[in-house]
Amino acid sequence: MTRESRKLRRQQRREANRGMWRRKMREEPGAFWTYVVLRTIVILVLIRSLFNGHFDSAIVCAFVLLLYVLPQFVENRMNIEIPSVLEIVIFVFVFMAEILGELDSYYLKYQHWDTILHTTSGFLLAAVGYSLVNLLNKSEKVRVQLSPAYLAIVAFCFSMTMGVLWEFFEFAADRWLLLDMQKDTVLSQISTVDLDPTLSNTPVVISGIVDTILELSDGSYYRLGLGGYLDIGIYDTMADLFVCFLGAVTFSVIAFFEERSVKRPLTTALALHKRKKLPEEARTE
Repeated sequence: MTRESRKLRRQQRREANRGMWRRKMREEPGAFWTYVVLRTIVILVLIRSLFNGHFDSAIVCAFVLLLYVLPQFVENRMNIEIPSVLEIVIFVFVFMAEILGELDSYYLKYQHWDTILHTTSGFLLAAVGYSLVNLLNKSEKVRVQLSPAYLAIVAFCFSMTMGVLWEFFEFAADRWLLLDMQKDTVLSQISTVDLDPTLSNTPVVISGIVDTILELSDGSYYRLGLGGYLDIGIYDTMADLFVCFLGAVTFSVIAFFEERSVKRPLTTALALHKRKKLPEEARTE
């Protein structure tokens, strides 16, 4: 391929990309303007973070901007149409999780912020898992038609697998980067076999804990003053997985019954589907 042909191809791709954004603004104004408004806010936060020297926050903003272009990348590369409703939910979810949750500390300011996001993610990931298998169901190249029950099970399993992998990521970040993504819980009672003097695997229950004192390696003591014993993330992890489970079950059950029905409002609004390439896209191939 000559230099001129490569330049022409790049120009055609840019024109096709601009055409797709114009089409999105015309046909999917909700998703388009949600993207524009939230992306503008993230860029302003990025500039503020760089100006104030908060480079860790700037990295988070750059990560969000990358996530915001992924839906369009998926649509272009995989010839998949992402429903407008799903795109809006994704844009808002990422903004709530990273900008509000991480940078504005909503995870600490609002008790159930993390719970709401993990429940939503379980629901959305189930929709993605359902879509991936449903695309095969509708593909002309695949002759196997999967049952509604199988679709629901795959959607559920996909969501839970992604939820577990995310908790692995949080643990790794806490273990190696000391980020405390798995938030701690203050407990007034613990049960452990490590305090059993008989070594007979009998749990020793300690109740009425009102404070914890740490003895450091230099011989100094540090009183936590939190009103109990500090759990290290396990309660947060299990709560996240449980609400992810609830979200995944909710979508899977609804998808099961919609697959057996003529009307499918939820799966139609959230499920990915194949689309025909537009003329401006075909010219770039």
